[in-house]
Amino acid sequence: MSAVQGKHYLLAACLLSLSACSTTDNANISVPIPIIAPPMQLQQQLVESEQQIFQLDHSLKQQLSAYVQTRKSADEIAYSVLSFLLTNGDNSLSYQSTSTQTASQSYQNLNANCLSLTILAYSLAEHLGLKARFQKVYVPEYWALNQGFNLLTGHINLAIENKTKLKDSSLFYQRNQRLIIDFDPNSRQARFATSSLSKKRVTAMFYNNKGGEALVNKQFDLAYSYFKAAINTDSSFSASWGNLGVLFKQLGDLKQAEEMYRYAIALNADNNTAQGNLALLYKLTDRVAEGDKLLAELDRKRQTNPYYHISLGNSDYVSGDYTNAISHYKKANAMSPTLHESHFGLARSYFELNNITKAEFHLRKARKKADFVHEIQRYDNKLIALKSLTAKANHY
Repeated sequence: MSAVQGKHYLLAACLLSLSACSTTDNANISVPIPIIAPPMQLQQQLVESEQQIFQLDHSLKQQLSAYVQTRKSADEIAYSVLSFLLTNGDNSLSYQSTSTQTASQSYQNLNANCLSLTILAYSLAEHLGLKARFQKVYVPEYWALNQGFNLLTGHINLAIENKTKLKDSSLFYQRNQRLIIDFDPNSRQARFATSSLSKKRVTAMFYNNKGGEALVNKQFDLAYSYFKAAINTDSSFSASWGNLGVLFKQLGDLKQAEEMYRYAIALNADNNTAQGNLALLYKLTDRVAEGDKLLAELDRKRQTNPYYHISLGNSDYVSGDYTNAISHYKKANAMSPTLHESHFGLARSYFELNNITKAEFHLRKARKKADFVHEIQRYDNKLIALKSLTAKANHY
């Protein structure tokens, strides 16, 4: 349990709400909304408006209109939305863990995170008069380590009403007469369950992501401003309350942090991240038995999730316990052999133990199983660096 107990948990980086398929954030709970009292040192910062988040600039609208003017049917226009992006971007257009961006910013960069790209696709579809809706995708919990924070990410996609069978495309699939635009290949292949999301909720997610990014970078004024904007936009969004609790904990306001965590859990009983943070807070405030009990419950709940073991392996790797990290990565690989992340974890752990042969073996496995062009290139670069290092060592 040490790898769990020693880390902060923060929801950030793509979609921020966590819940089981049968549970959603509850806007009608009996617990009163907490009164937020920000520490004196925090100052409110200006954040993007909803209009700015979804707005397309004039030149982009002109390009899009010209590109689809020969398309007549809804399905042809829908297909053109992604075709337009690929034509004006590159073939690696897909989810990447970059910062959250507005629709216009995402178009300028094109390789953005799933929330940003889905907002862009929604705005393009809306401009063309298509009926589109956001969907939450119920993917397993997935963590990424960033500057001492375990960032828990989720996923959303876009559904466009479509009555006609569409030609094959790696970025689309058909479900119940709807065209699904999804930027994550794993999600497209697995066909996870989904539920509808309002534009208001997605706006809150945008603010929540931005707040998480600011918090990781210790920009506390900006983090507070974004989390507050998320709550003002959608007060029933559990993730924002939980992240606000993380911010207050960072600032030493443990009482208010606990209040935020508890309200996040009241909104969504399946917000595991808020529960984990509450457990850590219990342990910091002389309620060790309560904290250990809650962490043990979460650990049991997550044992069948390979990404959980990758997260534990990452935590052990950072702390220098490479042998234990290898054990977690192997367990993840046994559960889901198609994941490249477990092989990468094994590769770098074996490298730290000076087992270059196994490090290269797992790095090649990671490359083979990678989903995106940028991931394959990253592994290619690491293989080149590893060979160079080995050649130098043999020379000396």
